Amino acid sequence: MAASTHTVTNQVPPLVGYDVFNADRALTEGVERHSAPALLDETRAELTALGRAAGSAEVQEWGALANENPPKLRTHDRYGNRIDEVDFHPAWHQLLGRSVEVGLTDAWGRPGGHLRRAAGFFVWTQVEAGNGCPVSMTHAAVPALRTDPASAAEWEPRLTSHRYEPGLRPAGEKAGALFGMGMTEKQGGSDVRANTTRAVPLDGGEEYLLTGHKWFCSAPMCDGFLVLAQAPGGLTCFLVPRVLADGTRNVFRIQRLKDKLGNRSNASAEVEFDGTWARRVGEEGRGVRTIIEMVAATRLDCVLGSAALMRQSVAQAVHHTTYRGAFGGELIDKPLMRNVLADLALESEAATTLALRLASAYDTVQDGGDGADRERAFLRLAVPAAKYWVTKRCTPLVAEALECLGGNGYVEESGMPRLLRESPLNSIWEGSGNVQALDVLRALQREPEALNAVLQEVGEARGADHRLDGAIKGLLTELADLSGVEARARRLVERLALVLQGSLLVRWAPPEVADAFCASRLGGDWGTAFGTLPHTLDLASVVDRARPVG
Repeated sequence: MAASTHTVTNQVPPLVGYDVFNADRALTEGVERHSAPALLDETRAELTALGRAAGSAEVQEWGALANENPPKLRTHDRYGNRIDEVDFHPAWHQLLGRSVEVGLTDAWGRPGGHLRRAAGFFVWTQVEAGNGCPVSMTHAAVPALRTDPASAAEWEPRLTSHRYEPGLRPAGEKAGALFGMGMTEKQGGSDVRANTTRAVPLDGGEEYLLTGHKWFCSAPMCDGFLVLAQAPGGLTCFLVPRVLADGTRNVFRIQRLKDKLGNRSNASAEVEFDGTWARRVGEEGRGVRTIIEMVAATRLDCVLGSAALMRQSVAQAVHHTTYRGAFGGELIDKPLMRNVLADLALESEAATTLALRLASAYDTVQDGGDGADRERAFLRLAVPAAKYWVTKRCTPLVAEALECLGGNGYVEESGMPRLLRESPLNSIWEGSGNVQALDVLRALQREPEALNAVLQEVGEARGADHRLDGAIKGLLTELADLSGVEARARRLVERLALVLQGSLLVRWAPPEVADAFCASRLGGDWGTAFGTLPHTLDLASVVDRARPVG
């Protein structure tokens, strides 16, 4: 018999059968740090169960199937009746159903709910990011609805329910409901005040008829949507149900689904309103102010989502190099590869630590006790700064992690191309980079308490690292002169985010992590590509901390 010419050796086993939560030391330590002691055991138990599910071969297959089988639009039934439905693969429903069942749409009423939900969202996004869109919007709709007590009383119990009930029927007949959002129009983009959708009041009450379009409306099979339209009194927020209380379908014409770079499991649609029934939420002319709390919450989810993609990319890169041999040894032991992995791990841990700090601030604000006002001010500035920086860092990190797998990383079966296609999205959602930078400037110029809160946070680490102290001094110098600041807003926001991350890591991360972050990100001894850390740092310990298994 002829010898085999195809003996498979030196191939890396798949990263399955592990606990996504407990394998992540930055995540577990952050949850422990910010959790109330009385809640910690319960929180650990629920996140461990979710982490084991996320790391299982079965659930990872759900993520692959949901992306390989994107949603399909059916505008009409076989008889020619307009139905405007979107069909999803069963894997999508399995993923979304689990998200709802474990409480990823329920943070506002649970003790420590924002931290618990944030950690769960972080874990589950590593399986499949697309189902996070309706989860995020449903969660974030609650504070906007609370501006209208009647709408909140009707809808909040459905949105915070742990029951997933797909299908179009009156929301009052369902034990759980999902929410979407429609702000963007063709001619306006981020400039929502240029919206042209019109709202005509019925009998001078809270009911209106809408006519117009929405250029991006994600998750169109949700039960209700918060949308912006021009009422007689100006731009106003409205609640648009997909199905009316009497069982008839609201006018919600899905013109087409977007053919997107990534996020392919999730349906993003162009929608037309034509005499569409809506209920006003908040006062006429105050639509942006009404919906802004929803936007702030979804911006935090953009930070969490990018941090999760970064963590999964680092986990895959460290796992691959642990098992892949080359040039006489394992890749992970090669000094240059170790430098790359350590640099990626630093970026990932900084993003995770900052995201969890923001989530814990939401819990303090929700509790309304001591420190609530300070944390509210802190979030006003820290959320857009984090959204800008963390989402910007995601794509180059994922691309570098993919390269750690070599040609194998460029192949769909590795899962890395899906992560790379997903990586730019959170930087675009809820306002791209310039929008975030301008929002930071607005807060700096109009809300001094926001800057004071951030500086107080950063100041808690003063004196612990000379490079951090120098970066704080440089930031204060830059903040002292805001003339002509718009042209340099990105650089200012970047420095603000880096100083904030450095402060958190100096206080809470192991010394080798904080030292490496400050030496590179704040000390100036860092190149423009990943893998340019000073060689004198304890890079082996940084990499070892990032291992997903063993």
